[in-house]
Amino acid sequence: MTEINLLHNKRGLIFGAVDERSLAWHTALACKRCGAQIVLANTPIAIQLGTIRNLADSLQIPLLPCDATDVEQLGTLLDEAQRLLGGKIDFILHAVAMSHNLRRHKPYEEASYNYFLRTLDTSALSLHKLLATALKMDAVAQGGSVVTLTYIASQRTVMGYNDMADAKAMLESVVRNFGLIYGERKGVRINAVSQSPTPTKASAGFDRMNYFYRLTDELSPLGNANADDLADLCVMLFSDFTRKLTMQTIYNDGGFSNTALTTRFADTYSRAVELAKQDTE
Repeated sequence: MTEINLLHNKRGLIFGAVDERSLAWHTALACKRCGAQIVLANTPIAIQLGTIRNLADSLQIPLLPCDATDVEQLGTLLDEAQRLLGGKIDFILHAVAMSHNLRRHKPYEEASYNYFLRTLDTSALSLHKLLATALKMDAVAQGGSVVTLTYIASQRTVMGYNDMADAKAMLESVVRNFGLIYGERKGVRINAVSQSPTPTKASAGFDRMNYFYRLTDELSPLGNANADDLADLCVMLFSDFTRKLTMQTIYNDGGFSNTALTTRFADTYSRAVELAKQDTE
């Protein structure tokens, strides 16, 4: 875990922490350890049902309710966050995603289109709305940094990930398009981090999560990245050490995204084949 003062005197807004498993929760802890002032935000229902108040209380930081799909609420949030932080926002983590189709285990070909539109709104357009609102309000400081969380299903088909895959593809497009706008106008960086499968409340709706977690771990030369690995990467992306890095999808996945076969996976697969042969003999 990062312990150095990389974010000293920086002000941040972190969306999406729900409970101790949340990637945003781990990132908030890391940012605080590295000297940042932060404000937490999530929907009123997430605040009510989760344990995010415990995080806010333990770190003695503000927690603000906000539906990230509501432009008016986003404007109010950005105003209040700047007031509480004492200035413009230096970094933002957008860790917002939800699919009712996925939660209700609907096959991709039988997706409810009402749910589909809500998935796109919550998981992708919310970033567009946040960035557009912040731009109009000039809420992000010169040279600031915005990070959102994506997944490799945006580029490669992952059976069972459903309409979230389409939402992640759209999310990455928003990163690139707003990255150009913010870069030219404000020198602000916008990047997406594509994380290894990580056990969280959001991932619980993915039927094959446990199997896929083991698979990707064996196909990753460094093994899966965990929540603290993600948090440390976010700290670096929020810091001045990455001031020329923007419009990128960064794969924090132990090398999985560039690996076809590892020795570990080959050994496991070979043993499984031999055992299957023995069972049929």
